[in-house]
Amino acid sequence: QVQLVESGGGSVQAGGSLRLSCSASGYTYGTICMGWFRQAPGKSRQGVAAIVSGSGVTYYADSVKGRFTISRDDAENTLYLQMNSLKPEDTAMYYCAANSRGGNCLNPRNYNHWGQGTQVTVSS
Repeated sequence: QVQLVESGGGSVQAGGSLRLSCSASGYTYGTICMGWFRQAPGKSRQGVAAIVSGSGVTYYADSVKGRFTISRDDAENTLYLQMNSLKPEDTAMYYCAANSRGGNCLNPRNYNHWGQGTQVTVSS
């Protein structure tokens, strides 16, 4: 079992930055990719960014390309999401997740371990 704990959310004005962290523990062997997802009220959960275990290949949703950067610290078992030039439409609950099933790393349906989420609110 994999345990994931997010931190770093908060409130920021448009144009500002935040860095989210996700600490992973437990049986992480076999994880294929890890990702960040977000869900706004009344909307479905969407993939924001993902990174493939081993190769480090990254994937981003079109809406965040050039603004968000996903990274990891393997020694600390920590996943990060640096978010710059934040917009009000980035407001959502952000979740860290681990995928040991394979498939598209930006598809939340392929993820089987989830954190509790951290709220990001961007005001105009």
